[in-house]
Amino acid sequence: MLPLTSQQLQVVQHPIGERWFLEGKAGCGKTSAAVERLLYLMQAGVPAHHILIYVPQRTLAQPYRQALAVPGVMAGGAVTILTLGGLARRTIETFWPLVIKEAGFGQPDEWPVFLTLETAQYFMAKLVEPLLAQGFFASANVHRNRLYSQILDNLNKAALVGFPHTEIGERLKSAWSGSPGQLSIYDDAQTCANLFRQFCLEHNVLDFSLQVEVFLRYLWKNPLVQETLQRQYRHLIADNIEEDAPVSHDILRQWLPNFESALLIYDHDAGYRVFLGADPISAYSLKQACQVQITFETSFVQPAPLQRLEQTLRWTFGEPPPPPQPSPASPPVYPLFERFYPQMLERVAEQAAHCVHEEGIPPSQVVILAPYLSDALRFSLSDLLEKRHLPVRSHRPSRALREEATIQCLLTLAALAYPHYLQPNRLQDFDLTITLLQAIEGMDLVRARLLTNIVSREVDGLPTLTSFEQIKPDVQERITYRIGEAYERLRRWIEDVRAADPQELEVFFVRLFEEILSQPGYGFYRNERAGELTANLVESARKFRQAFRESMKVSLEERNREYLRMVSEGVIAAQYLRSWQPENEEAILISPAYTYLLSNRPMEVQFWLDIGSTGWYERLFQPLTQPYVLSRHWKKGQPWTADDEARVAEENLRRITLGLVRRCRRSIYVGYSEYNASGFEQRGDLLRVLQESVEIFARAA
Repeated sequence: MLPLTSQQLQVVQHPIGERWFLEGKAGCGKTSAAVERLLYLMQAGVPAHHILIYVPQRTLAQPYRQALAVPGVMAGGAVTILTLGGLARRTIETFWPLVIKEAGFGQPDEWPVFLTLETAQYFMAKLVEPLLAQGFFASANVHRNRLYSQILDNLNKAALVGFPHTEIGERLKSAWSGSPGQLSIYDDAQTCANLFRQFCLEHNVLDFSLQVEVFLRYLWKNPLVQETLQRQYRHLIADNIEEDAPVSHDILRQWLPNFESALLIYDHDAGYRVFLGADPISAYSLKQACQVQITFETSFVQPAPLQRLEQTLRWTFGEPPPPPQPSPASPPVYPLFERFYPQMLERVAEQAAHCVHEEGIPPSQVVILAPYLSDALRFSLSDLLEKRHLPVRSHRPSRALREEATIQCLLTLAALAYPHYLQPNRLQDFDLTITLLQAIEGMDLVRARLLTNIVSREVDGLPTLTSFEQIKPDVQERITYRIGEAYERLRRWIEDVRAADPQELEVFFVRLFEEILSQPGYGFYRNERAGELTANLVESARKFRQAFRESMKVSLEERNREYLRMVSEGVIAAQYLRSWQPENEEAILISPAYTYLLSNRPMEVQFWLDIGSTGWYERLFQPLTQPYVLSRHWKKGQPWTADDEARVAEENLRRITLGLVRRCRRSIYVGYSEYNASGFEQRGDLLRVLQESVEIFARAA
């Protein structure tokens, strides 16, 4: 831990009885001061269980978790770390009898079931699929899973902004100024949202939006709930409030006078979760509710040249010009320009190798950023880096579980163990080839394909595997007896499971991992990433099981079949905290830009891919939703125009550019190709802004 500045010490040691509002740009030590404030309170005798850490999403609490994990730090209970969703869920679980009748739940004798993003999408799909057959969303060109997630997103926006979910369609329609055909899509989305809410109330199941609504409407203002929360939590640290939603700020505004001490932390030029309901304007209004306001201005991350670059960028975005000061002749921004996209990727990989192998920069301090991280880009970059002996890791939270090769391996083995769960012809030889490649250590693609062609059979219409011992001796030698022994042990294990009574899939995955795949000779042995993904799949299967109450009368086999179908069809994964935690291995990170910004971890070197792309700042068109219209700052009935779209794009460009520059310790490499991956020319505004800023920087030197 670096020594604290006088400003940081002031924040850490401020007297109990005061409410402070701390603001500043990323990298100026706000969270570090807040962590020390947390430790200071406990050292001063404040019981840990009286302290509440409040964050917009669980991943942003990582610095506090790391500080509290040090042996001997915490005594007298545990510090509570909550998001709005966590606060709502805990309160509902505690005071459920108070709301079950008033909120209109249909089963007064049943306890609530809380849905994850995955299980909410599953139940949404069961309700919407019959409507799709009737012609709903006929003109919407969107994948079904994205369709389900956008309807849920609309419900979440209504809850987080604070308007009735029955107004979603009208708000979207009143702002639409395009083709009249879009209006029917909004009507269909409203109908589906209503059906889903009705289903949740009938069965006592709560998705995120219903949890928030029940908490705010029926519990938050209840005197008993207020007294319980105020007695339990006496000290507050609320970090990254600019990433939180308006109703969360409403809660903090009402709650603040009852805390013995409070520290609210606000990041300038942030609000990266706007598409998830974040409201920086609402967050900044909390400043007036605090007795003391303080601003941190000195960056502990950026060297002087990057601070100067930030000033010129802000000038480019229309702010007053920076004051004259000495500066290097050129900023630490290095172009990697090529004519074609694959050449640009090659150049990036080559420069990354130079940074690590020649300049001695740790791989964990190098990040490669893109506006979007497709599977093709992820594979290409990983392959290019690994060929240069560089370890690689990637993170994309919206990535479906099935898109991970490790998960595909587990799902295929589950399909072999329980073939009657499969729809006809669902298991292909290609799936088995990839599974053998992942499951058995030392297996290569040629041997995996050869073994698949020999052992993959159908018996009574069901896929099965034949014994390695039945293979001709010369072919056994080609495959090798070591691989054959590992395959045969795996095959016999699957046959034993197949012959036994069915078990919960979460139990199957745990046994498969522990008894076979994590053992020497198999692909998951000493593979931390495989262990993490397996844990995610186990957690997903467990929560899917828990989403079904007995009154639904769903059998174990039907539930297992439905789960395999859901994951195989690519339902978007829920957020798994372990996937956001820094990995122990030294590896280059490949990430979407916004995901990296939300991880809030500065790096020595950044690579920005494809800076000619408009994807860096343009809003993705989502046919069923619109985050800016479904906000408190949009006047109901006001049309959304091209000028509004341009304004939002400019705000996004400013936000993401400044955010990345503030999280860089050394240098930025910008990759650009004259033709993008699809072969089209591109001249996005990020390229223009960087060119103008570098020229201004050079002239001022």
